[in-house]
Amino acid sequence: MKHLCYSLFIILLFSCNSKTSKNTVEDFIYSKADVVLTINNTDNFKSNTANNHFIEQLSKTKPYTDITNTLEVLSRFNFNQRLYISLFKNKEDSLDYSFTTKVNDSTFSLDSLELTKTAVKLKNINAQKITTKQHTLYVALQNNILVGSNNKQHLEYLFNHKEKTEGLKKIIATQDKDASFSVYTNNTVLQSPFYNPDLPFKSFSKYLTFDTEVNQNKLVLNGFTKSNDSSSLINVFKNTLPQDNQLAQITPSNSNGFLSITFDQFTTFKSNLNTIYPSDSVAIDQPLFNNIIEFGEIYTNSSNAVVLNSLDIIETNEALLSQKDLIETFRGVSIFKFTKPKLFNQLLKPFVTLDNASNYCIIDQFLIFASNTETLENIIVNYQNQTTLNDRDYYNDIKKGLSSQASVLQVINPFGLEQLVQNNSQSKQKFDFKNYKSSALQFIYDTDFAHFNAIINQSKTSISNNSITEMFNIKLDHDVLNQPQFVKNYRSKQMDIMVQDVSNTLYLISNDGKIIWKKQLHGPILGQIDQIDIYKNGRLQYVFATQNRVYVIDRNGNDVSPFPKKFDDNITQPLAVFDYDNKKKYRLFVIQDNNVLLYDAKAKPVPGFKFNKTEKTINTPPKHIRIGRKDYLVFKTNDKLHILNRRGKTRVKVKIDLNWSDQPVFEYNSNFITSTTDGKIATITEKGNVSVGSLNITDKHTLASTTKTLISQYNNKLNIKHHNLELDFGNYTPAKLFYVNNKIYVSTTDTQTQKVLLFDSNGVLQDHFPVYGTSAIDLDNIDTDNNLEFVTKGESNSVLVYKIN
Repeated sequence: MKHLCYSLFIILLFSCNSKTSKNTVEDFIYSKADVVLTINNTDNFKSNTANNHFIEQLSKTKPYTDITNTLEVLSRFNFNQRLYISLFKNKEDSLDYSFTTKVNDSTFSLDSLELTKTAVKLKNINAQKITTKQHTLYVALQNNILVGSNNKQHLEYLFNHKEKTEGLKKIIATQDKDASFSVYTNNTVLQSPFYNPDLPFKSFSKYLTFDTEVNQNKLVLNGFTKSNDSSSLINVFKNTLPQDNQLAQITPSNSNGFLSITFDQFTTFKSNLNTIYPSDSVAIDQPLFNNIIEFGEIYTNSSNAVVLNSLDIIETNEALLSQKDLIETFRGVSIFKFTKPKLFNQLLKPFVTLDNASNYCIIDQFLIFASNTETLENIIVNYQNQTTLNDRDYYNDIKKGLSSQASVLQVINPFGLEQLVQNNSQSKQKFDFKNYKSSALQFIYDTDFAHFNAIINQSKTSISNNSITEMFNIKLDHDVLNQPQFVKNYRSKQMDIMVQDVSNTLYLISNDGKIIWKKQLHGPILGQIDQIDIYKNGRLQYVFATQNRVYVIDRNGNDVSPFPKKFDDNITQPLAVFDYDNKKKYRLFVIQDNNVLLYDAKAKPVPGFKFNKTEKTINTPPKHIRIGRKDYLVFKTNDKLHILNRRGKTRVKVKIDLNWSDQPVFEYNSNFITSTTDGKIATITEKGNVSVGSLNITDKHTLASTTKTLISQYNNKLNIKHHNLELDFGNYTPAKLFYVNNKIYVSTTDTQTQKVLLFDSNGVLQDHFPVYGTSAIDLDNIDTDNNLEFVTKGESNSVLVYKIN
């Protein structure tokens, strides 16, 4: 799996016991593993990690490629159950691994042209040896549990050894089964999650576990860490309460970041720290710290600064009466000489690295110490100009995903993130992190463990009014098959994206670019996907037809019984879904050549609907039109227009038979309107009278309409109401009409020049169009702001979402 190595490498950035019988998948997790990777859905894992920019940057490093190559053979398996991968170093200090999962019939559908399978007898187990050109893997089964390893002695160990795994199993049990994936790591792998090299993870805690959510521009990690060893730094927060982290208020936006440490009682914190890093007892009693609830270090390219946050700045200032040797006054702020420059490094190490705090100033409740006046002046300028991190949108954006109170909070800029990655990968590789304006991690101490949160986020480009910005660009596993469309998310009250690829896989993608699930279908979807509330409880399902099936799928990607309903004869038109009285009493119309079949939401034929087959093939999906209080069921063949009542009986007898096009029938000015094969517009009244007019369109045309707005298109001619537009010569998709926020929009895409066009109802091209796109669009407001978004196909295998600002 190409991107399995991501989660193993990400821990390099941040990276109990009773005998049990082995009857569960979790029993075969190697308890002494350095890393355990938990993947809940391998397809989604691969897709989401493949689309993430940060992971793409990590793929340049040697540790990443080493892990990728080691795990390459696992890509030949079809895992569809929760998968655990354990990694560890062998005696030769090389990487070994094992994995375990539930087995099914498709797991062993391996490519025989590229690998070989051989039965082998290991100690007390029958196994298979799987060999590729570069790798060898040993696998065995027990109780429908598949276990494998690249080391046959280790596989024997897993089956024959009764490990003490209860501690690790309890940790694994806390992982979120809805997460993209989860990671457990001990303290031997992760170098340090901190910008400060004096804070290695090995001395910080015993292990770390976290769940990971991945979308195109962001990684969110949530988990916890714990160590029963009193020498672990995480335990210096024992018997303390985290406070609000306020250092961002004083940290310049041109700094590399900051580290914030909080507590409710400094004496408790210092007493805990002193058991690990003893310091001068005289220094401990410094009255300077009596009211301090937060301290930290601001990182800059030249010299760092130490900050103390006081609850009572007047009393704290009094503790500095002997330190009032004025150096200068800068912008109204006094800068003094500090005669104990090594105090903080001695007293607060390893959290503070500055060993020459020879100058200080006071700003509001903050005392700032540095080795030179230039560093203090920069802090003063940014604070007064309101250009601190706390004033930046990108910091406030990530702050929404963090706790406001944390024992430890680290925030770093692109340079800090690059330094962190380079230090952990032991590489000088350059990375494109320029848009990662602010990345953060925090530890929140709670009784005998600490919660862990981290966000690595590409900041959004500054957006001006009246502009169009690309929200995300998601790559699918295969080329896009149909036009992407928006669907309602009943949980968030926003919208998601659905699209199918050429392998007939259906994707549900969130409006922030995360692939939620993928589902293999039996064929291409005909037309659009509709949504229904089959249980009448507000939870929407997706409903559509393929060539031989009608599907109803729930929000989680599961089939809703008794669907899918299978048909022997081909379905020849998109599924039509009606709810005549808006009472969620759904009717599903299935067209098979010249036959109309009607089903209810339980896939049962609707009694009372009587309609004989048409003489010729039906060339449009059935459509429900209500004029006044009357319902009409409308569809066409190439020589007859059928206007029926709910029971399938003729309601309107059309008095003239014409050569009808394959364009839909619409309600227009309280009449029916459609077109003929030669491009004429036909209006039909409720009494069946027909009038034919001309819009100067040809036989190769498309039609769309609301009750008051008619649009037609042929070649490069686009007619919107009475506005006739002549577009550049090209290959245009059928024009689509959208009614959003009480305004009409019309869109078409030139697939030859790959340009999306959007007009209003007066034929006026909207500002900043055309934009890049290769398919028709879907347009709507998909999130919580008032701006519209649209989705289109990008490259052959990608889906693009834009925001119109």
